[in-house]
Amino acid sequence: MERVCFTFDIYAGKEAEYKKRHDEIWPELVTALQDCGFRNYSIFRRGLTVVGYLEVHPDAATAFAKLGAYEVNAKWAKWFEDVIVNLADSQGNLMKLDEVWHLD
Repeated sequence: MERVCFTFDIYAGKEAEYKKRHDEIWPELVTALQDCGFRNYSIFRRGLTVVGYLEVHPDAATAFAKLGAYEVNAKWAKWFEDVIVNLADSQGNLMKLDEVWHLD
């Protein structure tokens, strides 16, 4: 298992829409996430900054590669283009935070 924490920004004025879309998350996306090894997934927001935390099995590279093959993932990403400013860096990598310390 690998812990992943990432951050991105949303557009000003889209805060309520971002929350609404997650309140109505598509069941087929939830199933895809679970099938790909995503667990203990939480999203937090402060102003326009979003922070996500998840645990992936067996590791992030494997889980994200599997998720990339799901059509529902591509549809969800497309649907959020008007809400999310930048989910990845200029090389297409998720903007991950480095883990400094952990307590079980």
